[in-house]
Amino acid sequence: MPKEMSREDSPADDVARISQSTLIGLNRDARQLPLRSNTIRAQSNGQYLSTFKGRGMEFDESRPYQPGDDIRAMDWKVTARTGKAHSKVFREERERPVLLWVDYRQPMQFGTQQHFKSVLAAKLAALLAWSAAHHGDRLGGLIFSEAAHAELRPSRGKSASLHFIKQLTQHSAWQEADDIPAETHSAADALGRLQQVSKPGSLIFLISDFRNMDELAWSRLSQLGRNADVVLISLHDPLEEQLPPAGIYKISNGESELNLNTYNKQQRNDYQQRYLAQQEALQNQCRKLAMHFISISTQDDYLAALQKGLGLFPGRPRRTK
Repeated sequence: MPKEMSREDSPADDVARISQSTLIGLNRDARQLPLRSNTIRAQSNGQYLSTFKGRGMEFDESRPYQPGDDIRAMDWKVTARTGKAHSKVFREERERPVLLWVDYRQPMQFGTQQHFKSVLAAKLAALLAWSAAHHGDRLGGLIFSEAAHAELRPSRGKSASLHFIKQLTQHSAWQEADDIPAETHSAADALGRLQQVSKPGSLIFLISDFRNMDELAWSRLSQLGRNADVVLISLHDPLEEQLPPAGIYKISNGESELNLNTYNKQQRNDYQQRYLAQQEALQNQCRKLAMHFISISTQDDYLAALQKGLGLFPGRPRRTK
C-alpha cells in the first residue's frame, strides 16, 4: 500500500489559503517582535549577528562642544557666529518605512506540513505588519504572483496593517489557475517595483522561496541594500529539503495524483545535495551583499523561528496554531 501524503480536495482554511481573521488575530503575537535597532541582531552572513542600522537620523539641536564629540558633527555655522565650538546633536527619526515583499508565485503554492509556503508567507507578513504598527513605523510593500501584483505605498497606523492584510488575503493568486500566464511577473520585476517605493533608511523584508532569482534580480536587490536594511526570509517545505524514507508516496494537488518512488538511495542523496547547494548559494549571496538571512520551514513554529532569526528570545518555546 502506498504511504499517503495527499491533501483533501477541499483543504481546511489556513492550510492551502489564508483567512483574514487569522492574520488579524496575529496582532497580539506581533508585540513579541520589537523591530527596534537596539533589540534586533539578525544573522547577516551565516557566521555572526549584526545589528540593524535602524531608523535614519535627523538633526535635533546644536550644543557647546564637549570632549569626545565627533569632529564630523561640528556645527560650523553656529561656531562661526558665536565664536565658540558647537556640535550638532541628532536623534532617531520617529518613523521608518517597513516594506514587505511577499511572493505568491506558483512554487509558493505548495506544502506538505501544516500549511502551504504561501500561507506561511502571509502569516509572517502579517506579524511584521502588526509589529510595524505597534512601533509607529510606516508600512508598505509589494505582494505579487506571476499574473498580478499589489503595490502599497508606505503609510502609518493600524489601518495600514489592516489594509495590507486585506491585500494578503484577497490577492488573485489564491484564485489563479494552475497554468502560468504567457507573460509573467518575475522576481526581478517585483524588485524593480519595490525600488520605486523604497527610501533611504527603510527596513525591507523579502518573504519567498527565492526560486528563479536571475542576475537582474540580484542586481536590483543589491541596489535596494545600499541604503536600507534587507532581510531575506527563505521559506521551504520539508519535502523540498529531503525526500522521505524509502517507499512509494501518493502526492496530490487536489485534482490529480502521482506516485513518488523513493527506494533509490542515490536519488535521495542527490535530491538533498541539490537543496543544500541551493541554500548555500543563497546564503553566499546574502553574505556578499551584507544582508540578513533567515530560513523557516512550513513545519516550524513560525513566530519562534522569526524571533530566533532576528536574535529575539532565541530558543524560547512557543506553540502556534
